[in-house]
Amino acid sequence: MKKLNILQLGSPTGLFGAERWILALIKYLDKTRFNIHVAAIKDHPSLDVPLCREAKSIGFSTKVFKAYGRFNFSAIKQVRKFILENNIHIIHTHAYKQDIIGILASINTNCKTITTPHGWSKKADFKLMIYETINKLIFPFFDAVVPLSEELYKSCLKIPFLRSKLHLIKNGVDIEEIKNTKDIAEEILELKKNKTFIIGYIGQLIPRKGLDILFTALKDIKEINWHLFIIGEGEEKNRLISMSKEFGIDSRIHFTGFREDRLSFLKGFDVFVLPSRLEGIPRCLMEAGGMGIPIIASRIPGCTDIVINNKTGLLFTPEDPVSLKNTILKIAHNNELRKSLGQNASLFIEKNYSAKKMAKEYEELYHKLIKK
Repeated sequence: MKKLNILQLGSPTGLFGAERWILALIKYLDKTRFNIHVAAIKDHPSLDVPLCREAKSIGFSTKVFKAYGRFNFSAIKQVRKFILENNIHIIHTHAYKQDIIGILASINTNCKTITTPHGWSKKADFKLMIYETINKLIFPFFDAVVPLSEELYKSCLKIPFLRSKLHLIKNGVDIEEIKNTKDIAEEILELKKNKTFIIGYIGQLIPRKGLDILFTALKDIKEINWHLFIIGEGEEKNRLISMSKEFGIDSRIHFTGFREDRLSFLKGFDVFVLPSRLEGIPRCLMEAGGMGIPIIASRIPGCTDIVINNKTGLLFTPEDPVSLKNTILKIAHNNELRKSLGQNASLFIEKNYSAKKMAKEYEELYHKLIKK
């Protein structure tokens, strides 16, 4: 069977959920059936495009298109040229900017188009709202739109003329990478010598992640010796640092920034907390659950796909710091509960949300599109 050439077009800005999703997918696609190219549009000279760097380090062909500015039309020409020169059969795009460029670049080529919506903002500013609206309006022009959660799938059903092109393939995580993490970060090991209860978060520091709710909950917890590790970067960082000082808990909160060794921190957490206001299916919860780390998450769509209350984790009332505080104390005081939640979550993620399973479903979809 002739190999299919697939172009994954992602973001140049960081290794967040969507970028790690791409890396997990391509790792498990059958290399005897697919040639995979990973690309990003570098729209600012300062960006180092970690997606392409990481993909290249694990053996994949990569391409960085340089088109500086918020929307540079040369990006369309560059992507189109790449499609034609490399006989790309399918371009698979992620997020509004890549979606728009990908669909325009593929016009009058034989290249099929797929987009995977990873989620939308809950309280977007006017400009972002316009971009996301345009993004949804162009979905019917794709050959396939593949939301990664049932909630996103249901929201896409409301878009006119899209139903026949929708395919639900659930998010997946690299179980092998998680299981192969053996060491715990030194910063955590040092604290654990004093029997410190380690609370952790990995992800973007942005408003919809609700870290202000977590800080408000933590300021009133005096019953246990806790420390919080925040792994990641984002626009909320300075506000969160100020908040931690205002609450008098800054000595207990560790902002590590982006870390390549995030899984070594995750391995040392006593509990992973995700206090989000809005989610797709959170990749961070998959990684935590896959590693057997107990989870606390807000009771919202996406989180509830992974956290079955009192079985694979604990849920708290969204936007409610008191509910979150009580849930943290519940899990901190019960070693057996933490153990059972971690074991159940690990089995659940391996069965339902493995990257290997996700990749198989995408392989079938890729071939189905080409046969049309």
